[in-house]
Amino acid sequence: MTLLYRNPLSDPGDIADWVAEGPVAAATSDGALQLSSAGGDDDHWTLWCPEELPDGIRISWDFSPRTEPGLAMLFFGARAATGGGIFDDGVARRTGAYPEYHSGDIRTLHVSYFRRRWEDERAFHTCNLRKSPGFHLVAQGADPLPPVADAAGRFYRIAVEKDGDLVSFGVDGLPLFTWRDDGTIGSFVGGGRLGFRQMAPLTACYRDLEVHSL
Repeated sequence: MTLLYRNPLSDPGDIADWVAEGPVAAATSDGALQLSSAGGDDDHWTLWCPEELPDGIRISWDFSPRTEPGLAMLFFGARAATGGGIFDDGVARRTGAYPEYHSGDIRTLHVSYFRRRWEDERAFHTCNLRKSPGFHLVAQGADPLPPVADAAGRFYRIAVEKDGDLVSFGVDGLPLFTWRDDGTIGSFVGGGRLGFRQMAPLTACYRDLEVHSL
């Protein structure tokens, strides 16, 4: 595999050229980038990598939850629904509100993990893959991440592979789901932007983001 993009995510300077939508607060903790909401408990955000990435990639990063409740998510293969870039003229501006992403002007896949925002999510832990626009739940797997108290500052290696019609997701080398797009739900998702998203009031640390070609 060839390394296409790497970011240590060690301090706020490492995301100086990323695009924030919503009130992101960035700091350094344990040599990693700590992210949270600068607003209230309903002020969620998305943070976009500046690189346009191809299809046929493996995205991996370290994740450590520090406060809960909340939710963490990764968008990948994000493009305008019309085929252009997500920041092109004519694409509606986004402010961090979730409907702007799952039912708006962008076509993307997004996996949600560490889903602890709502009571039903905390009662039964899953990782969900959705395809947008349309908020289509297309795959689901068990979430092995423990509560913050039990994680005790540990980092977990998250990995997503996207290759044509095939998506796989795992944590610390444990496969959690694989999904093949049969083309019955909207256009295929190819290359595009990746972005981290959190739902407040989650605080989490990230480090060592790498994107490799498959």
